[in-house]
Amino acid sequence: MTLFQILAWALPAVIGLATLEALVLTFVFKRPYNWRSWAASVTDALARDYVVGAIVTIGFVGPLIGLAWAHRVATVPLGSLASIAVLFVGQEFSYYWYHRAAHRVRWFWATHAVHHSPSEFNLGIAYRFGVTGKIAGNSLFYVPMIWLGFAPSAVFATLSLNLLYQFWLHCEWIPKLGWFEYVLNTPSHHRVHHASNSDYIDKNYGGVLILFDRLFGTFAEERADLPCRYGLTVPLVSNNPLKIAFHEWLKMANDLYAARSLRDVLLHLFGPPGWRPAAAGGTLRALSFEGSVNEESDHRDQPLRRVGA
Repeated sequence: MTLFQILAWALPAVIGLATLEALVLTFVFKRPYNWRSWAASVTDALARDYVVGAIVTIGFVGPLIGLAWAHRVATVPLGSLASIAVLFVGQEFSYYWYHRAAHRVRWFWATHAVHHSPSEFNLGIAYRFGVTGKIAGNSLFYVPMIWLGFAPSAVFATLSLNLLYQFWLHCEWIPKLGWFEYVLNTPSHHRVHHASNSDYIDKNYGGVLILFDRLFGTFAEERADLPCRYGLTVPLVSNNPLKIAFHEWLKMANDLYAARSLRDVLLHLFGPPGWRPAAAGGTLRALSFEGSVNEESDHRDQPLRRVGA
């Protein structure tokens, strides 16, 4: 079986494993499980891969990918362990900066907010990525790898394996894993990434590795005295797939409609999520998990509500 055949079977496999976890948690451990959230995630994944993916094949970054490959600096063959290692580390580095931008730049956050919308943390949320990734141009962050000489098929196959690795990170029942925690992204690190606690927010962006977070100051360790609270700081109390997919885009559209200057337009598009003009009582100290936050009105530590219908 080839790599691409494995990736083709990945989505049915991970949905099956997530469903198995849900059944075990529900009927063996008697834990509450949000099956409507499970259904919303499955709908998102199927719509993204089999509907939107069939219509939007390359997105607006496609021409840039072709241009980068046509004018590449070199052609890097993948016939050695050294070249494969460089591809892996380079893709991981690119993913780190994409993921960081997806939290700090509102245009990319509008899609990525979908992944952070559940107020629970289980395997069933792992493949909830949103249907607007190609439209938003998420692939832009991998163009430099292609320009340097790595074939687009190799770069995006490596990215797919990176995302496939991250599937198992979305669970609460795996404890810390000893020395692996120093090098790899683990369930413990990823629980922190999905948490909306003020001490955890916007941390642990790595895919397979946690090394770039340690290097660039975005690492936070899960603490026994601070349980993770999941979801957006302003909870999205809905399991409607359409609302989940487009709620942040609609908010951004409303802000753009109300903008009174080109500066406001640009900052609503590419500033931090939640940025507001000073005249509206906003602040540049905005957070990626929604809503402008200031010193007098910090809602990040308020309890999250359970997701409803």
